Amino acid sequence: MSEAASESRTNAAEYTVSEISGALKRTVEDVFGNVRVRGEISGYRGPHSSGHAYFALKDDRARLDAVVWKGTMSRLKFRPEEGMEVIATGKLTTYPGKSNYQIVIDNLEPAGAGALMALLEERKRRLQAEGLFDTGRKRLLPFMPRVIGVVTSPTGSVIRDIIHRIKDRFPLHILVWPVRVQGETSGAEVTAAVNGFNALAWDGAIQRPDLLIVARGGGSLEDLWGFNDEALARAVAASGIPVISAVGHETDWTLIDLVADVRAPTPTGAAEIAVPVKADLEATLASLGARLKAAVLRNFERKRQAARAAARALPSPDQLLALPRRRLDEATSRLGRGLFVSTERKRARFFAVKLTPAMLSQRIAEARRTNERNLLRAQGALRATARARRAELNRAADQLPKCARASLQRHKQQLAMLQGRITIEPTARRQRVQRDLLTALTRRGTQAVVLRLERLRGRVVQADRLMASLSHKAVLARGFALVRDADGAVVKQAADVASGMALSLEFADGTADAVAISGTAKPKAVAKPAAKAKEPGNQGSLF
Repeated sequence: MSEAASESRTNAAEYTVSEISGALKRTVEDVFGNVRVRGEISGYRGPHSSGHAYFALKDDRARLDAVVWKGTMSRLKFRPEEGMEVIATGKLTTYPGKSNYQIVIDNLEPAGAGALMALLEERKRRLQAEGLFDTGRKRLLPFMPRVIGVVTSPTGSVIRDIIHRIKDRFPLHILVWPVRVQGETSGAEVTAAVNGFNALAWDGAIQRPDLLIVARGGGSLEDLWGFNDEALARAVAASGIPVISAVGHETDWTLIDLVADVRAPTPTGAAEIAVPVKADLEATLASLGARLKAAVLRNFERKRQAARAAARALPSPDQLLALPRRRLDEATSRLGRGLFVSTERKRARFFAVKLTPAMLSQRIAEARRTNERNLLRAQGALRATARARRAELNRAADQLPKCARASLQRHKQQLAMLQGRITIEPTARRQRVQRDLLTALTRRGTQAVVLRLERLRGRVVQADRLMASLSHKAVLARGFALVRDADGAVVKQAADVASGMALSLEFADGTADAVAISGTAKPKAVAKPAAKAKEPGNQGSLF
């Protein structure tokens, strides 16, 4: 066994890693020299700082890395977009640095919007029709929350950035609900977290947050797909706690960003939106306190100066009390004499009246007679009033049947008069007139529409004929060709053609690339058409 193993090791050829990588690269490029691949763009973030673009093409079962070099990027007829389904033409190659393969794209054609983007647009239209994106239903964030709930992964850098930023600005209590932010279960877990925070009681063992932050780092459309979940969007819309969405980078948009009360460009930006800067608030309070103290002092000093000015204008206490003191002294001097005179008058009046039993009896009898006369007079007045009221009621009772018969007769006459006036003939006559008018207007409207359509149809036919006669396509159909340079500019003279210059020939049925073998113009340094001319399907005639 050992000898066989030794022989097998000896017979096997040894390769270095670079040799194996180079052999694989040559094999892939020889077999797949030029391919057309249909797939959905994923992970596109625009051209790199170098001008190249890196992304991936995917379908429901596989993923293929792709690259568009800077020179090819400038020649593309449209710009790639995330989620767009395209047909890419290029060649497969390998990248030895990562032991993977990729397609180098030479041409890109749109093929559709992609399944994920179509599903996302359909959800967006349905939720928007229900009013979940309306700004009127979104709530204001609390200026100074006591507790903030964060829904994110507990192991990523996002939670550390949020905690660090809040600690620097305004330290407070943070509750973290750990969830998976990528994968099939991410949407359900984030939905459960939002509903769980809303289910907390204000006075429970775990205090309910005043503000929620749903955060995740950047990624492709597939990585962020959990945040496009319809159940999550409805949970955020129904949340009783204001929600800040901080999913992805500033260019990433998900359904939760449209439903949330506030969208932050990054998780760090969400922390800055959630809390103010404590140092700034303390400085503002100190400034306002100093201004308040200064205002109180100025007001107190102003009142004191006003009181002093008023005191200087008032007379002294001796001057204010001089006249009352004089009146008091005069009254005091007259008081003794007045009391003596008043006492003498009362004594004289008292002794002038002789109080005897006969006088008292006489006064009582006179008062009794006066009261009896007043009582009899009042009783007589009441009897007279009652008789007058009874007579009025009797007269009204006698006149009531006569008045009722007169009123009934008058109403019967009015009804008979109105009945004679009301007939159906005026209404029928007006209806016939209006019907005839409506028929005439309908006929005139139909005729007007027909005439208008005929005029517009004639104008369209004339414009189509004029466009066909002026279009260069008719000239190309007669056997001519339109020559363009590498920049797409039309070449009008042979003097503008340089030797080796890359040209594009447009015929009536398509275009073809060509290279000039002679010319008088100076060649341009930016054109490198040699590799392009060797591609199958794009070879043109040389002249």
